[in-house]
Amino acid sequence: MNPTKRIIVNTIAQYVKAIINIGLSLYSTRLVLEILNEDNYGIYALVAGVVGILGYLTNALVVTTQRYLSFYHGAGEIHNVRKMFANSLLLHLAIGALIGLILFCIKSFVMHELNIETARLQAAMFVFDITVLMLIITILTSPFKALLVARENIVYISIVEVFDGVLRLLLAFSLFFIGTDKLIVYAIGMGIILAINFVAYVAYVLLCYEESHFKLRKETFDMESQKKLLGFAGWTTYGMISTVCQTQGTSIALNHFFGTAINAAYGLASQVNGAIRFVSTSVLNAMNPQIMKEEGNGDRQRMLALAGKESKFSTALMMILAIPMMAEMPAILEFWLKSVPQYTCLFCRALLLAFLIDQFTLGLHAANQATGVIRTYSLLMFTPKILYVFVAWAMLSYGCKVSTVMLLYVFVELAVAIGRIPFLHYTADLNVSQFMHSVIYPLIPLGLVVSVACLLMIGILPATPLRFLISIPVAIAIGILVFWRRTLTTEERSYVNNIIRSRLCNRQ
Repeated sequence: MNPTKRIIVNTIAQYVKAIINIGLSLYSTRLVLEILNEDNYGIYALVAGVVGILGYLTNALVVTTQRYLSFYHGAGEIHNVRKMFANSLLLHLAIGALIGLILFCIKSFVMHELNIETARLQAAMFVFDITVLMLIITILTSPFKALLVARENIVYISIVEVFDGVLRLLLAFSLFFIGTDKLIVYAIGMGIILAINFVAYVAYVLLCYEESHFKLRKETFDMESQKKLLGFAGWTTYGMISTVCQTQGTSIALNHFFGTAINAAYGLASQVNGAIRFVSTSVLNAMNPQIMKEEGNGDRQRMLALAGKESKFSTALMMILAIPMMAEMPAILEFWLKSVPQYTCLFCRALLLAFLIDQFTLGLHAANQATGVIRTYSLLMFTPKILYVFVAWAMLSYGCKVSTVMLLYVFVELAVAIGRIPFLHYTADLNVSQFMHSVIYPLIPLGLVVSVACLLMIGILPATPLRFLISIPVAIAIGILVFWRRTLTTEERSYVNNIIRSRLCNRQ
């Protein structure tokens, strides 16, 4: 399949999955919050978040493995693809065992440091155990999912993730009929769902991809491949842990000063943010393998051009959906939840705005991964996120408002997003002027028009609880029209039209 056609197909698959999973995830969360109650949901969000800090190591390993698999696919070196997969699998087994052992050893210390009521501490410790097992399963899944991404089989990943969303909804419904501790049952159910995902990924990869087959020989596993993986993964992990320190560090700081109730609000906001992220992730997952392959082919300018398109398309899609949602967030939360915890609207808006700002140059993050200049980039772009946690803690201890802390959160994302542009200019010869004209400038009118449309709809329509059912679709429709007519170039519109025509002709 033509690379651009593959990007479009994969983007559509991810986008359809995103729309389905947003509905499933948000409704499931409403049910779980209603059944577990605010404090139990806060406990789950807090404990899962603490363990999830190490889960970002898994994401780093997926990114690293996928980077090398895509790179060597682009270079046509299939023997290196097989070698990297084998060494990645060995590395994941060792890291999973090590992390599991460490977490189980420090469980008592971690749990007693958290602000959890004594009556629920035993249940929280059980949730900790289940979450650690889930983390180990996720680590072992990483090389198989990375190979699917490197092979650009986003359609299968989308199918598995939609199935995951359906199972989570069924789990939420089942809690109505459970008489025992619902928090424990929910944690066990989430673990079973993750195990099903693991089987789905492993079985497909082993059956369909020859490079996943290797013989257990001494020469298959070499230190050079593992050094490459560990070196790249180490700095990628630093970046991802910095990001989770920013998010979960905020959660822990809020828990310290306000208790578990505010963690429910922050956890709900994270759910909303995570659901909307799928819209951007659909573009990222579709285009990242192509970016890595072009670098493997030695075509740096083509790689940077794809990185620019990734930033442009992911930001545009996020603007079209996120801006109307931020405008109508209070009404959405009232409709979604029977009881809205305090600060939920603030957290939702702040996290969405921070993520939207990050999208403007996120394609340059993928471009930097492709070039492999990872150490300096990680230090410069992610250290501010770690420092933010200490500043936020100090601000809360001196009585600053929660809104001020979240404003700082957004400002840090803005600084990092801007910083990527000069860095890629000096390390990868990015044409800054071209990037601004082709990526940033076309997005400004889109953001302004969607924002104005939201304000006009809010001002014109009566302030009813269901106003957002009209205002959001109208704003999205206007955003899509502006995206098509003003954000996309003539060449981009022409190519999409040709793809659509060719598909229709083939069907006829």
